[in-house]
Amino acid sequence: MKRGAPIPARRKVLRRVLQGAVIASSGLSLVSAQSEWPDKPIKIIVPFPPGGGVDLTARIVAERLAQQFGQPVVVENRAGGSGTIGSYSVARSPSDGYTLILHSSSTAVVNAVTLKNLRYDPINDFVPVTQVSKFPLVMIINKDLPAKSIGEFIALVRSSPGKYSYGSSGVGTTPHIAGELFESLAKVDMMHVPYKGTAPVLTDLIGGRVHMLIDGVPPQMPNITTGRVRAMAVTTAARSDMLPEIPALAESLPGYEIDFWTGLFAPAKTPRAIVDRIATEVQKALRHRETLEALKKQGIDAVGSGPQEFDVYWKRQLAVYEKVVNDANIRVE
Repeated sequence: MKRGAPIPARRKVLRRVLQGAVIASSGLSLVSAQSEWPDKPIKIIVPFPPGGGVDLTARIVAERLAQQFGQPVVVENRAGGSGTIGSYSVARSPSDGYTLILHSSSTAVVNAVTLKNLRYDPINDFVPVTQVSKFPLVMIINKDLPAKSIGEFIALVRSSPGKYSYGSSGVGTTPHIAGELFESLAKVDMMHVPYKGTAPVLTDLIGGRVHMLIDGVPPQMPNITTGRVRAMAVTTAARSDMLPEIPALAESLPGYEIDFWTGLFAPAKTPRAIVDRIATEVQKALRHRETLEALKKQGIDAVGSGPQEFDVYWKRQLAVYEKVVNDANIRVE
């Protein structure tokens, strides 16, 4: 009668069987966890103080998501460090879909290409989920300047290199980068004057101490409609519904495209199934009439792209901003 395999060999086979069972069990547990997600509250970190456009967007969307998920969706403000404090906290959070961040183009793009020695990797520590919203920026100038069109303004600035200036809310901010891109594509030489915030820039723009500012359309609409400043062009690739009579800068300067946007990101290694689920639910939320109306009142356009589409858009934005920063030798301390 033939004897069985030696005991060590049989033990090796048994070990492999048990390992396979453990792996299969782990896979089933992961699938089960993802299928039950979410089974507790979800937190959206906003890396800015309460009351701003990013915060309002987060709260409008969170309210609808809570109804769809059947779980609380809590917005938590963790401001400071130009958005880096809130970003760091999410980068170090578990990759389980329960902690997300509503980045803006400032924190997801500008910080990534201007700030060095961060405690987190602004690109590789996050996975893009969906672009939530966007609104265009608008170039406004002092109303007493003798330029009535973007072509006339470019000609005016070219005629006196270094004479005309533009203000921004600080070195390395989106308005600064938007101004640098304008200088590059229009082939003009302007003086950049950084301020601590947009309000003092606007005061000096109206007073004629600086000549141009690029800022969001929603906050500048009252000044445009009352004639305190003159709108020259919007910074999106196409014209804005908010200012349909104002041309896009791209009409005169092909390739110019900078807008302000928000997007949900999750910590890196968050399971793809959860990322897709969040994106699908946000898309659904952004199609809801009440959500659309609430965003529209703030001058914000809903987007709701898929994860892959958003990733492509984000990487393209990173490339554009990085080129501007390097060409202009922008350094943020």
